[in-house]
Amino acid sequence: MFKVILWDVDGTLLDFDRSEKYALRKCFAKFNLNDCTDAMISRYAEINKSYWKRLETGEITKEQVLLDRFTEFFQKEQICFEDAKGFNAEYQMRLGDQVFFNDNSKCLLERLKGSVKQYAVTNGTYVAQKRKLEKSGLDVIFDDVFISDQIGFEKPDIRFFDHVWKQIGPHEKKDVLIVGDSLTSDMQGGNNAQIRCCWYNPKDKENNTNVKIDYLIHDLNEIEFL
Repeated sequence: MFKVILWDVDGTLLDFDRSEKYALRKCFAKFNLNDCTDAMISRYAEINKSYWKRLETGEITKEQVLLDRFTEFFQKEQICFEDAKGFNAEYQMRLGDQVFFNDNSKCLLERLKGSVKQYAVTNGTYVAQKRKLEKSGLDVIFDDVFISDQIGFEKPDIRFFDHVWKQIGPHEKKDVLIVGDSLTSDMQGGNNAQIRCCWYNPKDKENNTNVKIDYLIHDLNEIEFL
């Protein structure tokens, strides 16, 4: 068993797709934008992912991600709405209204508590992540929480992990494991930090990158058998 586990939140411990769908529909209702269909949500999700990938490579800023994704979405859907800032602010709040656990992850973290140090490492916004962690009860299980908004750098930037090391104290790299669903954020970040990487891949996606993976799991509870 590892001594330290760095947990990604969205898409790993929590089902982000369900939260995203809920939040978008709540925002559409709030701003009187009629129905938000499943097809629209799927198209938005692809736009959103493309913006986060550009952030990971340093091509754009987080502010551009948060606002421009909605501007592009509204334009492509031919929705006459220009308050992307107001929409995003509401969206961040609604993301924390409900939480959906992947693989009963809360019970897993409770079982591991005390035997291994556990930290959240997330690129989500401070508002959304704080609400999610409080709502889920994960905030009291983690030994600490690291949110990119507060740190000033996003995964996979090594400066994000440098901040984490300064806060949690020295550890042998072999004793630290990062668990996440994103190859370009979590696993690449683990590569940059030279720690062990566990790719959570419940949908059995292909790894078409050069990112090194030490462990591959399809259910979070497999962590206990590594």
